[in-house]
Amino acid sequence: MSRKPNILLVYTGGTIGMIKDYKTGALRAFNFDKLLKRIPELSHLNCEISTISFDEPIDSSNMNPGFWVKIVEIIEENYDNFDGFVVLHGSDTMSYTASALSFMLENLSKPVIFTGSQLPIGDLRTDAKENLITSIEIASLMEDGEPVIKEVCLYFEYKLYRANRTTKINAEHFQAFASLNYPALAESGVHLKVNKEYLMKPTDKKLVVRKKLDAGIVVVKLFPGISRHSFECVVNNDFVRAVIIETYGAGNAPTAPWFYEVLKNASEAGKYIVNVTQCSGGSVSMGQYETSVHLQELGIISGKDITTEAAIAKLMYLLGAEISQNTFKIVFETALRGEMS
Repeated sequence: MSRKPNILLVYTGGTIGMIKDYKTGALRAFNFDKLLKRIPELSHLNCEISTISFDEPIDSSNMNPGFWVKIVEIIEENYDNFDGFVVLHGSDTMSYTASALSFMLENLSKPVIFTGSQLPIGDLRTDAKENLITSIEIASLMEDGEPVIKEVCLYFEYKLYRANRTTKINAEHFQAFASLNYPALAESGVHLKVNKEYLMKPTDKKLVVRKKLDAGIVVVKLFPGISRHSFECVVNNDFVRAVIIETYGAGNAPTAPWFYEVLKNASEAGKYIVNVTQCSGGSVSMGQYETSVHLQELGIISGKDITTEAAIAKLMYLLGAEISQNTFKIVFETALRGEMS
């Protein structure tokens, strides 16, 4: 008889870990040591569940790279003792954190599933129970003694996504996330259907944990009327090592001489410029239109169909890894964790 998978539940904060005091109406953090009492359905899952909680729950608006390292260290310290990990996180910045972990956990061969909820776990109409139960079930899926999922994912409202392909699209609906440029990895209905053809290919290499991140990044969203003064002020900041420009459509930008000049000066100063479309779906294709030829000529890095969240995480990871300037563009434009097509 095969043993039950061991799953570690990591609570960092967020709505999913809150319960309402019905006398005062206030939300307070849930004691995850009493998880089975609150959600007895978990006892029917074919796995053993252990829990670890942050000492102080972090609202996802306060999440930062230091906390990303803390989550990664919890996984690193428990990696050999568990078959899968479920990380409970506030939904607002979940895609950022999950994307970052996809780069920080190199050669991952076990599931790390992020989930959360739009309503607290104690609410009558909560989505927390389904999200939590199914995330644990997915993390415990085994085949021939090996985990079925071997990457960082995000599960929300009946769908499992590759984490670094997701973005939060709605603050009120239960279907809060979407992966517009990559299909769902699994769907939960009457049956749990895993789309194996979309999963990351397994690796037999040893896990490498990357904890050095460089946050010297700024994101500039283009808009009609953006001025040289404001654009230059941000791009030329001495702290900034890399700039993500959210361009129009397929990577288009103003052709004004000043715009070209600012980017040229920044590039010559050693700053990395990444072109990411501000459209929810689709890809950057520099040179397709006249309004992106000048960016192509400058050697601007193409973000292709990467999300802004994943672009930020990837830049932090690559800057922290001190990738040489000669190869930086090539490395960024290469899919490292399935984050771009």
